Amino acid sequence: MNPSSSSGRLIEAQGLSREFRLPKKTMFERTRMNTALHPTDLSIAEGESLGVIGESGSGKSTLVRLLLGLDRPTSGRVTVDGRDVDAAASARSLHWLRRQTGLVFQDPYASLDPRMPAGRIISEPLRALDIEGDHRARVREVLEQVGLDADMADRHPHEFSGGQRQRIALARAIAHRPRILVGDEPLSALDVTVRAQILELLEELQKTENLTLILVSHDIGVVQNLSDTVAVMKDGRIVEHGPVDSVLLHPREDYTKALLAAIPVIPETPGS
Repeated sequence: MNPSSSSGRLIEAQGLSREFRLPKKTMFERTRMNTALHPTDLSIAEGESLGVIGESGSGKSTLVRLLLGLDRPTSGRVTVDGRDVDAAASARSLHWLRRQTGLVFQDPYASLDPRMPAGRIISEPLRALDIEGDHRARVREVLEQVGLDADMADRHPHEFSGGQRQRIALARAIAHRPRILVGDEPLSALDVTVRAQILELLEELQKTENLTLILVSHDIGVVQNLSDTVAVMKDGRIVEHGPVDSVLLHPREDYTKALLAAIPVIPETPGS
């Protein structure tokens, strides 16, 4: 899980910001802007696992979308492996970036096309990114890698449980052998037992594939277990950033302390 000290910076953001124009309430109202992300600097080392935490609306998803070239910044720049990320470029010209990134979304029920068998879902990035080789063999390989039977490739999403669907989503995300894996609340829709299994699988994949992991989560426990570093976001700013144990065990900012204080504690059973 820990990035080697000799590894370079894989992702760099400098002065990254994003503003959105608010809709006018009347024809004569002046243009109003909402700042979703204030100018932000961030570096992520190759092999690092970064957790991004904060309340809804804090800017987590905006930051990640900008890092991946899925949205165009108002100011600043992002580089991945030394190359500039231009979100305004054509889809074809961003193939190099799409080949390096895999995404796992929150809802395992909504993120898989119900009309497609699992094998075709998993092979989607192989086709879209013009990856050469035996796609069927690769599908079988990644199915087994995420703990599913290779013969399940012909089944449709409705034939799988929620945990199995998220395993399929993970298989799709790593099928093209990316260097960066992004999880946007990948465990929040799962029950506690399944969540622990997927957490263990994510950790294993991060190690075996030497993935750089960016994990967006409301679940501080998940971030603490899976991340090397953590960025705490509030009102479009990173208010605290550093090694996960340092930030979560010895927070400096009042906001971080408040997030930690809000974690529910199960009371001890009398006589236990």
